Amino acid sequence: MPRLSPIERNRNIGVIAHIDAGKTTVSERLIFYTGASHKIGEVHEGEAVMDWMAQERERGITITSAAITLSWKNHQINLIDTPGHIDFTAEVQRSLRVLDGAVVVFDGVAGVEPQSETVWRQADRYGTPRICFINKLDRMGANFEADIQSIHDKLTLNAVPVQIPMGVEEKLQGVVDLFNMKALYFEGEMGEKIVEKDIPEEFKEMAETYRQKMVEKIAAEDEALLEKFYAKKEITVPELKTVLRKSCLAYKLVPIFCGSALKNKGVQPVLDAIVEYLPSPIDLPPVQGIDTKTGQTIERKPDDKEPFSALVFKVATDPYVGTLTYFRIYSGTLNKGSYVLNSITGEQERISRIIRMHSNTRAELDSLCAGEIGATVGLKNTVTGNTLCDIASPIILEKIVFPEPVISMRVEPKTKADQEKLIASLRKLTTEDPTFRIKEDQETGETIISGMGELHLDIIADRLRREFNVDANYGRPQVAYKETILGEAEAEGKYIRQSGGKGQYGHVWLRVKPKERGAGYEFIDEIKGGAIPKEFIAPTQKGIKEAMDKGILAGYPVVDVEVTLFDGSFHEVDSSEFAFKIAGSMAFQAAAKRAKTIILEPIMKTEVITPPDFFGQVISDLNSRRGKIEETKERVGVKVIDALVPLSEMFGYATSIRSLTEGRASFTMQFDRYDRVPENVAKEIIEGKRK
Repeated sequence: MPRLSPIERNRNIGVIAHIDAGKTTVSERLIFYTGASHKIGEVHEGEAVMDWMAQERERGITITSAAITLSWKNHQINLIDTPGHIDFTAEVQRSLRVLDGAVVVFDGVAGVEPQSETVWRQADRYGTPRICFINKLDRMGANFEADIQSIHDKLTLNAVPVQIPMGVEEKLQGVVDLFNMKALYFEGEMGEKIVEKDIPEEFKEMAETYRQKMVEKIAAEDEALLEKFYAKKEITVPELKTVLRKSCLAYKLVPIFCGSALKNKGVQPVLDAIVEYLPSPIDLPPVQGIDTKTGQTIERKPDDKEPFSALVFKVATDPYVGTLTYFRIYSGTLNKGSYVLNSITGEQERISRIIRMHSNTRAELDSLCAGEIGATVGLKNTVTGNTLCDIASPIILEKIVFPEPVISMRVEPKTKADQEKLIASLRKLTTEDPTFRIKEDQETGETIISGMGELHLDIIADRLRREFNVDANYGRPQVAYKETILGEAEAEGKYIRQSGGKGQYGHVWLRVKPKERGAGYEFIDEIKGGAIPKEFIAPTQKGIKEAMDKGILAGYPVVDVEVTLFDGSFHEVDSSEFAFKIAGSMAFQAAAKRAKTIILEPIMKTEVITPPDFFGQVISDLNSRRGKIEETKERVGVKVIDALVPLSEMFGYATSIRSLTEGRASFTMQFDRYDRVPENVAKEIIEGKRK
């Protein structure tokens, strides 16, 4: 099947932002103006095209990233609308991994908010070129200059306004294009007619000042332009735009646009900017991966004739077609009916259908080419982060790294008949969402589910009930504590059992040592001279891992530890894998106790927005929750408090803050890091667990 457009006219972009900055409203306008939808779906009316899940429409938030293909000025735009709520951060992470560019949306009143910083840093990790859109400038308290300042202070000094608003709040008339120095008005019922006029007198001075700054900033990125600038020669608009595109692709400059998506002002220039400044697949370096045969790093160019390679970035359960697997093709062509290799599992999968997604409706295709985003149905053993590739040229592309869950709760079926159905449904949800985990508590036999926050688990419970028809009872949410060690220690593990006939003999010496927070677990084999035969090393490691999962102090998993197996002995007849597994487990427990085990708890970065009258009460309430106030600042009519608070102290905070401030304050929180629990709290946790 021929391409919709040549690869250089392809744009794979995402819309990312803090919750409530108006991301989905911006996406809905992009869809409407490109003609992909004939009416605008409003989030507050539960009609958004991109928010198609029942839970999204009820809550007015985005939960799952939705993909849609648009067409603008002979360019094909594959657009992904991502969630803003921190509980669904995995959706943003996996989308950014496969996107070439991003539109970052900011609230015109709040400027840079905590989750804006998080998504910006995630985009930094992948070096994603981006453009900014300051939205909601029609709202009470909107302040364009303060927004620019907050972007410069918190995110990057390389952000450069290429538009300014004409008025703010209810006086927002349109925007000034600083390149052509023209006023743009958005007329017609839906702002679809762009009318270009001269800049009104009252905005001329501001426009001149901003244009001067813009030209200087762009010229600084190119020697020829810089010479012209200092010689006070005229720099043409095409010259400026060429250098801005080059700088944007290299992530040296980030153009800023502005307007109000809800009031249909300023959205079409964002579509123009996506086409003009964000990269096509061929503007970026070739993707790198590992050759499974040689272990060497190899490259794949974004070319239809190269061997096929694609990264799976999302698996979703569709009520009509079953399992939908979303992928981004980096090289080659994928044909319907062909076989591909999953280079992670080593299994072959048949591509029975190829689909181009339009939110939750779809178009069937015969083939899909390099640089495209699509989906297929019915893959058996392929999960998020797997690489699909040409059977003859295997490659493993870089995986997506997801954050660890911070909150858990018990779940049990209401009837015995629902037991199997519950486990099968939970398994489906874990393949869909890599930050959702299930495990069985060995001691109690209970099923424990873990996720990124209360809302995350709430949505899971809702989906179990609606999509999978599983009725279950849920326990209270619990914090996902972890354990680690403070010092180094060595210990011996000896397991000897003698009964009639063959006995059991396993003997190991381990050394444990703490690693940096978040560095994970590392096993080092230092056995020399065959003190322990090779076949008993893996069982020893398995025993260590089991002991780590069970925990030392209070039954929470042990993390960030380096374990070295450096000595031991074996018996010609009595040694077995089982004996070494037990010995490994015993040695680890003994060494960890000597190395002083401590409990770690998740700390949440919390932002509270409160009317000034309640500022004192909110601060003292946060202090009583072991919160550490980082910064307080003012926005129009409100106080903003940034604090770090342990997650365990934040259960039920939504209700508390409402009653404390007569329902006038709001807050957002996101996981920041794991930190040591104070001794007195650790004691309570250990005692509570033992009860």
